[in-house]
Amino acid sequence: MGVGTVGFLASLKLVGEKRNKNEISESELKEIQSKPNRSAFKPDEAFVIFVLGGPGSGKGTQCSKIVKDYNFAHLSAGDLLRAEQNREGSEYGDLIRSYIKSGQIVPQEITIALLKNAMQSEIDKGTNHFLIDGFPRKMDQALTFEETVVPSKFTLFFECPETVMLERLMSRGKTSGRDDDNIDSIRKRFRVFIDQSMPVVNYFDNAGKVAKLQCDEPVDAVYARVQKKLEDHGVKPESK
Repeated sequence: MGVGTVGFLASLKLVGEKRNKNEISESELKEIQSKPNRSAFKPDEAFVIFVLGGPGSGKGTQCSKIVKDYNFAHLSAGDLLRAEQNREGSEYGDLIRSYIKSGQIVPQEITIALLKNAMQSEIDKGTNHFLIDGFPRKMDQALTFEETVVPSKFTLFFECPETVMLERLMSRGKTSGRDDDNIDSIRKRFRVFIDQSMPVVNYFDNAGKVAKLQCDEPVDAVYARVQKKLEDHGVKPESK
């Protein structure tokens, strides 16, 4: 596929001239790997909150409520990857599809490039506060993003019993049409989250950058706790 991981600790270069800034190509990824190591955004240019939790923990639902009340841009790593896999002419569509279907993590070069392009697109429209949902899912993603894009402010971590998440995902799978909403993929995703994503949560937690939330209660009850955590970190609702 022509995408290596070693050279990716070089900075990500936005290709702003593209009509759809969320698209990526082989030439862009090669250019990414050839650039000197520097952050894409200064800390005062982009305010990033990572949003992590197991599959079916309700991250997306809570992000939608935050976007409405706090004027954040919600960037779902999964949604960006699915859009890229379905984009006509994408050089990485089949690759992304195979990773998602098997419950594995897509190579970080692709995910971070899509996120960075989406961030620049939102900044160009006047929004510089971001909820990055479902990312970083591995330590190399976390370190690379913070080194080459922008350091995050903190992480919202949604804790939920596996039985509750499984029930939610199986229910969603009846209507979602998603390749990964099947019992085999779901169980693989649980294992991948525990093995690869929990070390990320623990890393940021040890740095004092994690706000933990139990999310096996009704949506509004969880959101009340989300608002308290945001307030504790100096994030205020948008004035009406």
